Amino acid sequence: MHSSGATADRLKGNRKFDRMLWTQRLESVFPEGQHVFPNWRSYLETPGVPHLEPGAEVPTRLTPVPKTAKGPRLIAIEPTCMQFVQQGLLHAIESEIGKDNILTTLIGWHDQTPNQRFAMLGSLSGKFATLDLKEASDRLSSQLVRMMTSNHPLLAEAVDACRSRKVDVPGHGVYRIAKFASMGSALTFPFESMAFMAIIFSAISQALSTRPTHKLLSTLIGQVRVYGDDIIVPVEFVQCVIDELQTFGFVVNVRKSFYTGRFRESCGKEYYGGHDVSIVKLRRRLPTSRTECSELISAVSFRNQLKLLGFETTVEYLDKEISKLIPFPKVLDTSPVLGRVDNDGLYEVHRWDLNLQRPLVRGVVDSSKLPVSRLDGWFALHKFFISNMRKDELLIEYAPANDYKHNLPVVDEDHLYRSGRPVSVDIKTRWASPL
Repeated sequence: MHSSGATADRLKGNRKFDRMLWTQRLESVFPEGQHVFPNWRSYLETPGVPHLEPGAEVPTRLTPVPKTAKGPRLIAIEPTCMQFVQQGLLHAIESEIGKDNILTTLIGWHDQTPNQRFAMLGSLSGKFATLDLKEASDRLSSQLVRMMTSNHPLLAEAVDACRSRKVDVPGHGVYRIAKFASMGSALTFPFESMAFMAIIFSAISQALSTRPTHKLLSTLIGQVRVYGDDIIVPVEFVQCVIDELQTFGFVVNVRKSFYTGRFRESCGKEYYGGHDVSIVKLRRRLPTSRTECSELISAVSFRNQLKLLGFETTVEYLDKEISKLIPFPKVLDTSPVLGRVDNDGLYEVHRWDLNLQRPLVRGVVDSSKLPVSRLDGWFALHKFFISNMRKDELLIEYAPANDYKHNLPVVDEDHLYRSGRPVSVDIKTRWASPL
């Protein structure tokens, strides 16, 4: 499935389906008739588009994105066709890893909470170390990924086919890429996680003077966790893991790695002696008008994070300031309403919805609309099929045989009319659920 993000060839919304170019490298592994069209008839009836030769491929486009107050992070925006195939491969890799009870406990790239829990336990007992790497994605070489996939030739060929080989640096020209991929490729983060897990496994087996067996791997459950470049290992293996990472060209960020004392940090959470001492950051300036929608959303999020941490004086100030601009009812954190979230799990009820038998509050909700992007014909049918494919694979074993809802589309009813990302953020005051 296409992502909603930007692409190097600047296709947006549904245009990614009917105007996507294909390459010769992709065609050799992923025939266009099987992967871009809903069936071979549609492929034969649609005017063909020449497949781009390697030298004519659209390069990735380097661009900065916000990271910290010190400066942005550089990512490369992938061409539409590469991004499309990368998403499909990512889904296949996730499905296979999900079948292995050991790997699912050792690596991940969706849920940060296991790493955060290990960091808390490490700060309490001193048993676990938290390691962070410098410029991890930039140091993941294509040679290392080829080595990792060498025993799986079909996977290796597929990964190489959807790997962009050139990057367009604004103002400097087009350069060949030596690393595997930048942050921007759907495969970078997963292959980072898998590479670091393999290196850790190798380091620990060498330290124990034993072969890297499946039995040894199972002993790492509850001891090791990798989320991208956030790494958790037992303290006794820290030095051998660091040495092995350096052997493969990675650099440990000593300022953000902790294995002595009572402080640990991983995946944005900081702990000292088992206590959460994480910093809450205000991402935008405080709003002065209701029209400053992004600032309002940021301020409400900031207020709710402070409330959960017990900063009552600051919370009282923010409540007064936000209430001057919008209705600010008490809601649960699952509510679509921009409201006050407290530790007590309570919420306000302003009226009752007799039709749906649920409570309602008067508040502000995000009403941003997707841009108009029409799609019809064969490509509309293709979008329908791939939009529901993953849902079927994930839910088929859980859905009752007579559950008609299982067969309903997962996409918005207007998905063939509106698609992409909202051009601007907008809010409206209306009745909505506080739950």
